[in-house]
Amino acid sequence: MQAMATTQKVLEPAAAAITSVFQPGKLPVEVIQVDHDAALPAPPPLSVLIATPKDAGTYPVAMLLHGFFLQTRFYEQLLRHVASFGFIMVAPQFHTSLVSNGDAADIAAAARVTDWLPEGLPSLLPAGVDADLSKLALAGHSRGGHTAFALALGHAKATLKFSALVGIDPVAGTGRSSQLPPAILTYAPSSFSFSSPAPVMVIGTGLGGGKENALFPPCAPGEVSHAEFYRECKPPCYHLVAKDYGHLDMLDDDAPELVTCLCKGGEGCKGVMRRTVAGIMVAFLRSALGGGGEEDGDGDDLKAILRDPALAPTTLDPVEYRLA
Repeated sequence: MQAMATTQKVLEPAAAAITSVFQPGKLPVEVIQVDHDAALPAPPPLSVLIATPKDAGTYPVAMLLHGFFLQTRFYEQLLRHVASFGFIMVAPQFHTSLVSNGDAADIAAAARVTDWLPEGLPSLLPAGVDADLSKLALAGHSRGGHTAFALALGHAKATLKFSALVGIDPVAGTGRSSQLPPAILTYAPSSFSFSSPAPVMVIGTGLGGGKENALFPPCAPGEVSHAEFYRECKPPCYHLVAKDYGHLDMLDDDAPELVTCLCKGGEGCKGVMRRTVAGIMVAFLRSALGGGGEEDGDGDDLKAILRDPALAPTTLDPVEYRLA
């Protein structure tokens, strides 16, 4: 674990720190599918999958951008887990195609969904549930991680500001010399300059850089994946790697094998990986944004995980962070 000596006191967890984030929270969750052409006063610019607490209250919002050629429904269990701790999760469905000339269209679409939130999201939530858009996080998996970072870097303009950023095994192309346009990796430390500076959590996989077989390249090549994303972040930033799992192992069990067979995966239970990723997200978002309802927290869970990574359901290695 990497830390500056001056930050050690900050990372001492309180005695009452809870690490129940790796199990579902206490809040009941409702999942809502909204099509872009729904007969609504303010339909979303893209179809969206929403996971929201059912209990009345005001909750922070996090937008999750899916990976290449994936569907938002493959992330339902992950979305439910995070929502059960007092977050409204919004996952837009981008166009899926095996042919891609760049990420500009998805970055612009993500900005449009962000701009839609103040007008369109409130009417879709359960009675008594309100969205606190002053606490808005942006997350992305795989290519969606590239989309999220590119949006945060200002490659499209969104009116709302992001207060936290999460990359889940983010991928920026097939190699250092073949980045997905727009090329955002500079290979210079701490070079990311976000339009709204915010804490960043980068969650990596230990097997994402490996090949599933000789026919397909790695799904998360080393020079364009989680380690480089973390290296280019400015503090405060965190990097936790699920050593024994692969690039798609956080998806729901019913994600089609036609998709999941393309990436090297771990031998362990995929539910363990989902709980690990969701728990890290909850701990980070509670620290960065606060929470809603009974599950509100002040960052003790994140501090505890950084101090003792063995609290997670699977091995986290490396675990590193920079606070200043």
